[in-house]
Amino acid sequence: MSFRTVIAYRPTVYSSVRDSGFIKTLQVRGVELRVRQNTSEHHTDEFDITDRHVYDPREFLVIRRGQVFHVDVGFNRPFYAYNDDIMFRFELDSSGSFSPSRTYAEVVLSEEYVSDRWNAYIKSRNGNDVTVAIMTPADTPVGKWRLSIDVIKSVESARAMYRYQFPDPLYILFNPWCRDDIVYMQDERLLAEYILNEAGHMYMGSYTKIRAKPWVFGQFSGDVLDCALLLLEKCLIPDDDLGDPVTIVRRLSAIINSNDDNGVVKGNWSSSYEGGVSPVAWTGSGAILDRYFHTHRPVKYGQCWVYSGVLTSVCRALGIPTRSVSNFNSAHDQDGNITIDYHYNSQGERLHGENFNRDSVWNFHVWNDVWMARADLPTGYGGWQAVDSTPQSQSVYNRLYCMGPCSLRAVKEGRVHLPYDGRFAFAEVNADRVYWSVRPDGSMTPISVKKQSIGKILLTQRPSPDEQPETIAEDITEQYKFPEESDEERMAVREANLHSTMPGLYNQGTQDVQINIESDPGAVIGEDITVTLTFINTVSEERTFNGTLRLDSSYYNGVHHENISIQELQEHLKPNLSGQLVLKVPVEVYLEKLVEHCLCVATCIGVVKETEQHVFERDELALRKPDLDIESPLNVNVGQRFTVHVTFENPLPVALTNCELWVEGPGLQKPDVYTQPDVAAREKFRSTFDMTPVKTGSRGIVVYFHSKQMSDITGSRNLNVT
Repeated sequence: MSFRTVIAYRPTVYSSVRDSGFIKTLQVRGVELRVRQNTSEHHTDEFDITDRHVYDPREFLVIRRGQVFHVDVGFNRPFYAYNDDIMFRFELDSSGSFSPSRTYAEVVLSEEYVSDRWNAYIKSRNGNDVTVAIMTPADTPVGKWRLSIDVIKSVESARAMYRYQFPDPLYILFNPWCRDDIVYMQDERLLAEYILNEAGHMYMGSYTKIRAKPWVFGQFSGDVLDCALLLLEKCLIPDDDLGDPVTIVRRLSAIINSNDDNGVVKGNWSSSYEGGVSPVAWTGSGAILDRYFHTHRPVKYGQCWVYSGVLTSVCRALGIPTRSVSNFNSAHDQDGNITIDYHYNSQGERLHGENFNRDSVWNFHVWNDVWMARADLPTGYGGWQAVDSTPQSQSVYNRLYCMGPCSLRAVKEGRVHLPYDGRFAFAEVNADRVYWSVRPDGSMTPISVKKQSIGKILLTQRPSPDEQPETIAEDITEQYKFPEESDEERMAVREANLHSTMPGLYNQGTQDVQINIESDPGAVIGEDITVTLTFINTVSEERTFNGTLRLDSSYYNGVHHENISIQELQEHLKPNLSGQLVLKVPVEVYLEKLVEHCLCVATCIGVVKETEQHVFERDELALRKPDLDIESPLNVNVGQRFTVHVTFENPLPVALTNCELWVEGPGLQKPDVYTQPDVAAREKFRSTFDMTPVKTGSRGIVVYFHSKQMSDITGSRNLNVT
């Protein structure tokens, strides 16, 4: 059923007798939308399209639903409420053109204020000009709207209408400041982060070595808002549902990736990015959305943080509080049994094929949380909802590559049957890992069950972060799961397994021999890698361990890339004693075998000869890259050009070639790329560029350095523009 609102308030009828004589027909001479005043009151004044002095001459009105805005209407003569009928007509421009829409509201100009419905009432008069206050309901469909004003004149039995069509569209968005809006968020400090902040950080690496990646969300920049509305149109969302954030977010999570519907970003995890841009090269969402908006073709290429950054930008632009969330040791459960299964042979090689599932654990995975009430769920399951646009698996609800929105409370409690995609979301943060040893005859033995290895920590940017990098992350793990091994956490696992494809968990007995692998979490690319393997014999008898220790490079999604080192082991372990083995790998051995994120996995698998007990352990290592130092003035003026200096030390024993700087800063500069000269081995890189701010306020600079040998060297800096 189409959304259609017709509200008709009759103007006040005065008891005094109207003056006799001719009163000429009322006509609208012009309309002023008070863009600067309204956008300031509606927290939308940062949108580039609301200020003709920023980048282009557009100056459109962007407002939030459920809140009054003001317009000035100029007539050819004074407006007489007892004689003149004025109708304001708002029509949703869902096609992006002037074609008719099924969604519209008609409101007769009144002198009464009504808060919970479409309302247009006189605020003040000044000669032929009238200031009108207009109220939109808190469930108004979001999008571009067209405004026209009808003057209705009745003479005896005849009825005439004179229409004024305002030439520009006006935009109506969600309003998290409005108590009646389903996305209402009470805390102003959180709104400053999850709606208004245009730049932030996402978190990458491994849980032992986490690094912050600067990202420009740029939700107020350029054509981002228009692109967001284009996506809603391409999603074919019915007009009735354009006011429902649950429907909108779910459909957006599908169209941000290109797997089903020619969406925004095409994924690529191959490390070969011909015909596009490496995922690590993007500095923010603006360039991606701008390219898609003008071509309507998927942008190449993205990985999880790109999908998350773009979805954050689109949702914040529409007015939905959104944050990017990083989960370390993030599980990808393919078969829905809520355990992550691995199969290895006696040489420590992971087995693949038809007989083995495709479960995996990513070193990190980035998705989103959105804030909204959930009338479709039991009471208490509103608030933060997980949503993921990375195309990992098709949703069981619609067979599209999307996930969510899924209540964080439901995930935490294991109530995975609640919509949407709770089973997949729960496994990402709280599945158990089961390792299997596969014998030559195909038989399998469970050799390890790890109950605390998935969802090691979940991070998002802290609202109003301090300047120090170590304080910008907020640990939100407890919002997703109870403390590991607590009674509540085990109850949640049991509850989730009741709804899995294979209910039941594995149990392991006591092991005679235990092993532990440790790598230096502070290891820097360009230095030797050190891996320490510790053996512990827990019994009063001698044990013999035969096995393999290997070091492999890995993609961040857990996919093996290349073997770096392999060592056969035969260790005689004295009773109740421990021993160590140290593996050192020189930079010359591993450097050419790394991929973008410089991730390595150390794996040890073996058998205790006396008991035939299988032993398995692994550790992940993210080699630290150098930081990019940025120097610039801390205070500048609008229109004042200033110079930015960037430096870092090349830690590698080889030169860096094919060098580029990717630069971006909302209100300072649109995304740009600067070609750089080669950087010699172990030498310092230096470069400068100029920026000219066009907006006031606190602004951020984001810079990425990329080369053939080492990429994703990042830095950011804040400054104040007056």
